Formats: sequence, structure tokens, C-alpha cells
Amino acid sequence: MMFGLSELLWLLILMGPLLFLQNRLHYEVQAILLLLTRRTDITAILFFILFFPGILLHEISHLIIAFLLRVRVGSISLLPRVIEPSGTGKPPHLQLGRVETSSTDIFRDAFIGAAPLFTGGLLITYGGMIQLHLGQVWESMVKGDINKLFIDITSLYTLPDFWVWFYLILVVSSTMLPSASDRRAWLPISLIFISLITISLLAGAGPWMASHLAPVLVQAFQALTLVVGISVSAHLILLVPLYLLRRILTRLTGLQVG
Repeated sequence: MMFGLSELLWLLILMGPLLFLQNRLHYEVQAILLLLTRRTDITAILFFILFFPGILLHEISHLIIAFLLRVRVGSISLLPRVIEPSGTGKPPHLQLGRVETSSTDIFRDAFIGAAPLFTGGLLITYGGMIQLHLGQVWESMVKGDINKLFIDITSLYTLPDFWVWFYLILVVSSTMLPSASDRRAWLPISLIFISLITISLLAGAGPWMASHLAPVLVQAFQALTLVVGISVSAHLILLVPLYLLRRILTRLTGLQVG
């Protein structure tokens, strides 16, 4: 399909499950910590500590790209805090880190906002493909081969440093997605890109774009799909035991986390 549309479709299909699994994983971890500690403040601190490597990489990525693009950086925070939106009706949420940068042009804003996605993607690709071979797990999952999927997953535990790399992949993939503020420049950039593509096609540049632009887009979408697929696999592997643990703790304590 021209311009990598099939690869883009796979990427969009996988993004939905990743967002759902990330939110669900965060809920399960926070619920388990809350059931064990009975303290929201301690739960927030422990949750922050558990995901600190991913949070650190996320914020450092913003900082480095802002420095390289010569964008002034304001306050920096690596401490958790509960944000309670006033007058919006939205529930409180936990902010895990913050790097404030000066507002600049949409292109530099877009690069700064997307920085954690690129750095996190590099680490996940290396850890998932080279260290843990999670590509095999994802392939078995996509094919629906349950027997091979079970064999692939159980063989992971025999790999050297499995828990180290699995932990890093999990916390980085759970914190690499840009926040709403990080994505503020993405819409105008996307509209500009689509407009340029449309104008080029109307001007008769389709054959040139098919031979020069399409391969680059295909490789980019394939790389992103690989990162998202590995992230989905890592979340799925851990989510089931966490869900069962929360149910057990709920029954033992008689408490229900909403």
C-alpha cells in the first residue's frame, strides 16, 4: 500500500490496546499498593519509585532535546504530586515529573514533546529484541498460536538478566507516551504534513513520492509498530498476575479500590 498506509494502520490498531493496558497496569499497581499500605501518600511515593527509571528517561529526554534546540528550560521536577483540576469535573491525577520549557515554534515544540517516545523506543527495541527476544512472543500472539506463545513466554524466564530488562522495558513503555501538553504541537504539524502531501499529489509528484518517500515512511511506521508491539507484550505478561494479586488482596482485606 502506498506511503506505508498498511504499516500506519497496524500502528494505530496497536496504540489503542497499549493505552488501555498502560492505564490498567497503573491502576492495578496503585490499587495493590493502596490495599497494602492503606495510605494514598505512601502509595504515590511507592508508585513513583517503581516507575522512576521510566520517569527519569522521560524528563531527561525533554531536557536534552530542549537544550539541543536552544529552548529555554524553566522549572524541573522529579517528585510526584497529585493534581486536582478545579472546575473541570475531572478526577485528581498523579503527576510523576515535569520539565517546563518556553513556548516556541510548533516544530521545536513537537520535537521536545516527542523526545521520550524516541528514547524510550530505542531502549525498548534493544531490550525487547536483542535481550529478551520479545519479537517471537508478539509473533506468536498475532498468529494466535497459543501453544507456541506459552512456550515463548515460559522460556523468557531462563534468559540472563530477564527481570532487569523486563522491568526496564515495562516502566519505560508505561511512561514514554507523551502527555497532553507534550502533544500540543502535533495537530498543526500533522495538518501541515497532510497539506503538503495533498498538494504534492495534485501537482503530479505521486510517482516520485512513491519511490522516495514511501520507503522512509514504511520503515518509520514499522519501527514504531515494533516498539508498540513489544510494549503491549510486556504489559500483557505482567497484567494478569497483578490482576489476580489485587483480587486476592481485595478478598483478604475486605476493601474495594474504586
